Amino acid sequence: MTQSEEHLTRDERRQRSEATILQAAREQFADAGFERTTIRSVAAAAAVDPALVMQHFGSKEGLFAAVGRQERSHAQVLQASLAEVPQAALDDLFADFEDPASRAGAIALMRSCLTHQGAADVLRDDVMCDIHAAVAGRIGGPDADLRASLLGATMIGLSISRYLLQLPTLSTADRADVERVLLPVLRALVSPQE
Repeated sequence: MTQSEEHLTRDERRQRSEATILQAAREQFADAGFERTTIRSVAAAAAVDPALVMQHFGSKEGLFAAVGRQERSHAQVLQASLAEVPQAALDDLFADFEDPASRAGAIALMRSCLTHQGAADVLRDDVMCDIHAAVAGRIGGPDADLRASLLGATMIGLSISRYLLQLPTLSTADRADVERVLLPVLRALVSPQE
């Protein structure tokens, strides 16, 4: 233990070890995918005992969920008003996939969900459900869940098409052009029915 670590509280040391483990996990999931990432490989990259990873996160699925929640923890769409939801959803997507600091992690999370059912279950049930509930709550009305699901499906489709498949035109389109064409569709999707 270094001299600076001696002055940390137990909670501060726990938070520091969790952050170190999450960073190592994010890199492992980005580099190796869900299937090939192991608790042992994450522990080795974080320079901690595998038991500590298990103590903090319980399982590989729990670790994956924590990485996914951390990636989504600053989602603007969670705080957006109904009128702001379409722009916030696009802002979140572009922040995740076009920021060099988060791009590899975002792509890895998406790829893992497409190739491993356990990863898809975790992302759907433990990470995306909060965003879905927040958006559906703002939309309100009888079709709120369906509209929120369709908004999510649109964002997932855009992510896959632009960043994983790199479809011509869409992958090279300027962000402003994507927003100009897509925002009216998203606004209509979340607007209450007359």
